Amino acid sequence: MKNIHTENINTLWASLIIEELVRSGVTYFIISPGSRSAPLTVAAVRHPQAKCFVAIDERGAAYHALGYARACGVPAALICTSGTAAANYYPAVIEASEDFVPMLLLTADRPPELRDTGANQAIRQPGLYSDYCRWQFDMPCPDEKISPRMVLTTIDQFVYRSIAFPPGPVHLNCMFREPLAPALQPISADYLRDLEQWQYPEYQMTVYYTGHSTVDIDDIEFIADYIHKAKNGLIIAGRVRWYEQGAIEALTKVLKWPLFPDVLSGLRFGSKAETSIPAYDRLLYNPAFADLARADIVLHFGGLPVSKSLLQFIEKLTPEQYIHVAGNPNRIDPAHRVTIRFPYTPLEFCNALLQYFHSGKLNNRTKALTGMAHSAETLFRKHIDKRVELNEPGVARFISQHIPAEYGLFLGNSMAVRDMDMFADPSGPAVRLACNRGVSGIDGTIASATGFAAGLDAPVVLLTGDLAFLHDLNSLMLLKSLSQPLIIVLVNNHGGGIFNFLPIAQYQDVFTQYFTTPHEYSFENTAQQFELDFYKPGDMHQFAEMWQTALANHRSAIIQVDTDTQENYQFHDMLRQKIIDLTGGIHHV
Repeated sequence: MKNIHTENINTLWASLIIEELVRSGVTYFIISPGSRSAPLTVAAVRHPQAKCFVAIDERGAAYHALGYARACGVPAALICTSGTAAANYYPAVIEASEDFVPMLLLTADRPPELRDTGANQAIRQPGLYSDYCRWQFDMPCPDEKISPRMVLTTIDQFVYRSIAFPPGPVHLNCMFREPLAPALQPISADYLRDLEQWQYPEYQMTVYYTGHSTVDIDDIEFIADYIHKAKNGLIIAGRVRWYEQGAIEALTKVLKWPLFPDVLSGLRFGSKAETSIPAYDRLLYNPAFADLARADIVLHFGGLPVSKSLLQFIEKLTPEQYIHVAGNPNRIDPAHRVTIRFPYTPLEFCNALLQYFHSGKLNNRTKALTGMAHSAETLFRKHIDKRVELNEPGVARFISQHIPAEYGLFLGNSMAVRDMDMFADPSGPAVRLACNRGVSGIDGTIASATGFAAGLDAPVVLLTGDLAFLHDLNSLMLLKSLSQPLIIVLVNNHGGGIFNFLPIAQYQDVFTQYFTTPHEYSFENTAQQFELDFYKPGDMHQFAEMWQTALANHRSAIIQVDTDTQENYQFHDMLRQKIIDLTGGIHHV
């Protein structure tokens, strides 16, 4: 039987698992070495259509899988041995669950008779990931008394539950007794007879049709009526899938409402929406702008925005309707302002709503708000683009202007994603970008970026801070196995620079040692150890030159940008104050 190995029952079941995964469209396998998982590893490596990626550290492996699925929408299959190896997947499982990213976890396990006996590497793995899995199953030890069809239908359910509404991680705990290697132990000749029909044509044993939610026309007409009556509307584009961006932009163009595009909406880069207000995060500090931006109806698409000032603005809003549209059932409403929640995808919702509207004219309110946006962009060009000294807003802004369109962009949490959200140049190229904002941790940043590069099959730029970099240092070993380069722009402010923006900064007796955690590390030797190109510019001119060199060399590299936390805080504060002082076209309304 094609791609099925029958040296022993463990080998056979593992071959069936891998073959059915491949038939289900899962071809990317991330393997962490281990003994108990040997049957699964051997089956994956032997399969001609499986692409195997080795990641020694299971935590990095899971984040690599996370980044991969973010890029291509198809889950990767993770294979690891028993014990704490499986536990190391947990942080990425939580992130995948909270941000609806499909992920397949195949954890090898000791047989049940070894649980709670003190046996080596035996822990209670069933239910290990608690409620963060969409589905979990304790696969019995391979046994000829169990039909091979059970193995196949279980895998079909496994994959389906990962990609079905709402997508997320699923866990298959695979128990194996000895032998773990493909040693010869003959299997009954009749055992596979039940699979003759499955062998040809090469379909899954059970084909699941995911289907699509049908937009209720009454819902759409109800919302359309509200929109027609609205005096002042506002569109907030949160974190959405790349293929949903065009529909949101099309609706924005028709309604002529101001658009607040979160950096992870994909509508900050290369957007053609004339009512887009990219600098809304800074502009909301301007009382006149914030007052005019108030709306009696809000359309919010996708996930929670990065901007804290926007969240504070939402908390103060009392619109007649706050309509949230996201393709999942979860409550995403920390301010408790949502009045109507649709589980439709933004693509479905916008396409259905568009038929009820024709393009209108810009009103004075929208003109005034977009006028302020243009003034803010002029201010950024003057004070950021022309600044020679290395600075964090300048680095983020430069990347947004000069990243090649064919590249992907992965953003680390803390200041990296915030600086890009606040200061990215909207005229820069439209690129695919991602960030781990499900729970916004700094762990797994490098590994996630490597997975993003693998999923896109394209070069990726990672913008990250030094603490996130240190947190995931061992994931640099993954770069050697990538077929595409990862350019890491490492903003090194020698500690947790974001804490300078928080109230805890006032308490100097505990602030420095226990929050900013200062260090004096430089990363040239790190780059040398992992055989990466290394650059360390002294100013923005040198950064531009080294950036071009790194891209031209088409090799993975680290560009270390040293900044000062106090200077960075003061620069941000200066920009905020100048935004507050802007008048733009507000006084004409």
